[in-house]
Amino acid sequence: MHVFMGFELKSLVNGVSGFDMVIDVRSPSEFAEDRIPGAVSMPVLSDAERAHVGKIYTQESAFKAKKIGAALVARNAARHIEGQLAEMGGGWRPLVYCWRGGQRSASFASILSQIGWRAETVEGGYSSYRRLVVQLLYETALPSSVVLLDGNTGTAKTEVLNRAAENGVQAIDLERLANHRGSVLGGQGVQPSQKWFESCLAAEVAALDPDRPVVIEAESSKVGMLSIPPRVFEAMKSACRIRIEAPVSARAGYLTRAYQDLVSDKILLLERLDRLQRLQGREKVAHWKALADAGSYKELAEELIRDHYDPRYAKVRGRRSMGPESVIAAESLGDKDLDRLAGKVGELVSRPGP
Repeated sequence: MHVFMGFELKSLVNGVSGFDMVIDVRSPSEFAEDRIPGAVSMPVLSDAERAHVGKIYTQESAFKAKKIGAALVARNAARHIEGQLAEMGGGWRPLVYCWRGGQRSASFASILSQIGWRAETVEGGYSSYRRLVVQLLYETALPSSVVLLDGNTGTAKTEVLNRAAENGVQAIDLERLANHRGSVLGGQGVQPSQKWFESCLAAEVAALDPDRPVVIEAESSKVGMLSIPPRVFEAMKSACRIRIEAPVSARAGYLTRAYQDLVSDKILLLERLDRLQRLQGREKVAHWKALADAGSYKELAEELIRDHYDPRYAKVRGRRSMGPESVIAAESLGDKDLDRLAGKVGELVSRPGP
């Protein structure tokens, strides 16, 4: 069996080059926290089995632990071969990894090789991959210059960013990777682990064309509960900006369309509004909840923009040193307006500087 001698993060964008499948044989909880993007989970030890073998190793004997572990690995390997791998042909070439490139991946790859498949393992396992991610996001300057897409709440920054990307602009959507919309009202559900967020971000950073700028939506150092890795955030802090401006009424109308999940779930909306009591006081939040109860969603959005979001945004801007800025304005934020804004972003980033 050959040992795969490491890989570059660039190869993660379309899977590790030369292999038909990347198989993660670690336990389900290890896989859930982080993995090589595109990897398939085929644990050779469950979480409970891994804990059981580890306990025997430390409290009884290494030999007994290895014997029990080998039986469990063989049993679980058989299940994978009869299940997910049942239809693989003779020329199939998988890449297998575990935590450190030790017995779990070596055992599974050996079984696959005995069948006739061209299985290889990642030298150093997941740990070697994780070191590459940390090196890229914590120790290495971003390969592309950054242009921030900025604008007050409701200016459709994320949608404009994605439309610009569809038109060929190089972009990274941090909110999508973090599964989070930027406002207090905008949570989208469970966020990924910090490590998985970094893995997804690293794959996108590794794929950047260094000769072209990358557009990133302006964020604080955190997206929800997740931290933007330091070298990425450093590049964002000193970046040129493109700021979208639009009237409050247009922004409020856009928010009522973009936040249909809240508009259609009044209980959820009221719960989110309760989060603002510490900042805005009970009386004002009670007024906003009354607007929500009455279905006055655009009026609610306008008041939230004027009384909560815009003042906080102005306060943050006042504390930060900003790079050079270009402003693009829109009187409305309908579908055609967003296409025009995305096109304008593309024009600006194609120049030497916005």
